[in-house]
Amino acid sequence: MAFAILTPALVRMVIDPNIFSYSNIQITIFAGLVAHTLGFFFFRRIANLPGVAAAGYIMPTFALCYGLVYLAIFLFRIDYSAFQAASSLTLSIIWYFGLSILSRRLDPYSLAVIPGGAIGRLEEIGGVNWHWLASPDIIIDRVNGVVADLRSDLSDEWERYIADRALSGTPVYHVKQISESLTGRVEIEHLSENTLGSLNPNQAYLKIKQAVDWIAALFILVVFSPLLLFVAAAIKFDSAGPALFMQERMGYRGKIYEVYKFRTMKIGAPIGDEKEEAITKAGDARITRLGQFLRKSRIDELPQAFNILRGEMSWIGPRPEALVLSKWYEAELPFYRYRHIVRPGITGWAQVNQGHVAAVDDVLEKLHYDFYYIKNFSPWLDVLIVFRTIRTMLTGFGAR
Repeated sequence: MAFAILTPALVRMVIDPNIFSYSNIQITIFAGLVAHTLGFFFFRRIANLPGVAAAGYIMPTFALCYGLVYLAIFLFRIDYSAFQAASSLTLSIIWYFGLSILSRRLDPYSLAVIPGGAIGRLEEIGGVNWHWLASPDIIIDRVNGVVADLRSDLSDEWERYIADRALSGTPVYHVKQISESLTGRVEIEHLSENTLGSLNPNQAYLKIKQAVDWIAALFILVVFSPLLLFVAAAIKFDSAGPALFMQERMGYRGKIYEVYKFRTMKIGAPIGDEKEEAITKAGDARITRLGQFLRKSRIDELPQAFNILRGEMSWIGPRPEALVLSKWYEAELPFYRYRHIVRPGITGWAQVNQGHVAAVDDVLEKLHYDFYYIKNFSPWLDVLIVFRTIRTMLTGFGAR
């Protein structure tokens, strides 16, 4: 922290020895301390979430924290040094990039695996140096933990091995716990407290999140109203039919509501039964020329800000399905209705990890992502989803 905050002022001392006596420098140094501390705290929480390549989130995390702090200073018209602020941000990013590269080279993440039970699922998880133990006599130095299926019938020798590793200070993980933390999915066998913690997500954060959602939706509708009107006019010009598409979907606590989106498909194009009509396939011929762009950029989702103002949706949450699909999935998948315990979202953990899916097997995997989001319902996971959604909008990942 001292490197990032004090170095710019120390360099300027060569030209002006009295630099630290100026009030704007003092204010900027204090603001930098606050911003850097927030950035470090946010980065540590986000970097611990599954599937996060930590280096990729250094710049957006610190840029966001520094931006918020200096925006507050700007709005209150407090004098500050732009050079000191920009240099502090740049050095913070460089410092954590260097630490990230160094830690990856010197201390790659590695886990020792005890044989027995359902450890086979670990073979499909990349990004970890797995050490498959063949005997309790083998002790591997410098591992980040030991993984075992603690529900399996382990021999006395392996149980002593686990006890010894725990006493030596090495973390011991249940296979399901480590699989969940590395993949970002909760594989549900039973809706039990052991699987999901409390079956109800944090109620205090639910209220805070709803208030933030409402303010952000109002801001979007007011500030981007010219863009929304322009898109609506372009849709009318591009193809016959209304600018908005409305569809019944299953929402919060299982209540049915009508979702608003910009229309991206041709009107009256026959496709088959009601279920097939609700599924958008890759290269769907019903999508209009303009609709391709609107779907890829996610601009077609913006009218759902009205649903957020009405308390029916959130910016972030499990993606709501068409009513006919929701009923189909409920009949095929146990516990599907549990995903309605939080408000559905315009974007979500499953969307940024998996993209658009419709087949039952894929929806089951999507359900695992949704349950992970509900179990780990927190502002840190929401911030990570925001960052990944921005990347998704730029790349078009998962759009159909």
